[in-house]
Amino acid sequence: MITIAGAGVAGLCVALELARRGHQVTVFEQGESLELNQSSHLAGGMLAPWCEKVSAPEDVVRLGAGAADWWAKVTEVQRTGTLVVAPPRDQAELRQFASRTEQYEQLGDNRIADLEPDLAGRFSKALFFDQECHLDPRQARQDLVRQIEELGSEVRFGEPAPERVDIDCRGGAVDLPELRMVRGEMVMLECPDVTITRTVRLLHPRIPIYLVPRGNGIYMLGATMVESDSWRAISLRSALELLGAAFALHPGFGEASVIETGVGLRPAFPDNLPRIIKRDDTYHLNGFYRHGYLLAPAMAQQLADQFEQEQMKCAS
Repeated sequence: MITIAGAGVAGLCVALELARRGHQVTVFEQGESLELNQSSHLAGGMLAPWCEKVSAPEDVVRLGAGAADWWAKVTEVQRTGTLVVAPPRDQAELRQFASRTEQYEQLGDNRIADLEPDLAGRFSKALFFDQECHLDPRQARQDLVRQIEELGSEVRFGEPAPERVDIDCRGGAVDLPELRMVRGEMVMLECPDVTITRTVRLLHPRIPIYLVPRGNGIYMLGATMVESDSWRAISLRSALELLGAAFALHPGFGEASVIETGVGLRPAFPDNLPRIIKRDDTYHLNGFYRHGYLLAPAMAQQLADQFEQEQMKCAS
């Protein structure tokens, strides 16, 4: 039996990858439910390697390229693309964004209106990344647990991991060299009067935001990035900036109901890329920064490969 500590997105992806290969896996999660793992629970769920390329290493694109197809075998993936817009005064931000990435189409106001009628007349130019996708992280992790259990493995909630496990995916709960925490804050809005069907990123020099539709008039709005390990509730400044940006995207959000706010701490290494580290007899998978759902499938496959190769060496 293979033991895994942590039922965040990384731990569950590794568990499913190993279970698919015929291994018996047990995942230990100290929290009583999936919702208590804040970083995975509050994520945007964007599978957007080309947008992330603007500020992330090239490896993010390489590792994230197959994420949508991997997730599509687990949960529903919305393959509607990403629309990147900027207010008229911030068109330089849009040009700079375009210069740092690729795989996009430049749109004028007519095409913006075709894709998102509720944004008609609000933006004259946009970038459209038609290969990008998004998913609902909360549903995705439920579907991960279901598939893990269908394959004969198990996820034990409310049960701390034993002192020694084969794989540790507990994020910030683990003391690893160079690992730091990056605080992210989000807001969940209910706004049935505004209809947006795909992820929209609004560029701004101070706080760019993204809006991810969850269906039925629900939108996830995020996210700040603060070098901090504080779990305190969302700050007034962050809430005002996020909500103000939503209003700038569409004034209809002025009538939205704030139905949830949240804070997550994202573990990250100095290069903001995840790592597989073997310490004693335990593999550690950690440091996903803001790319958990995008990079977890590829990293889970890499870790499963390494684990099986090690087992073969020991057997011989």
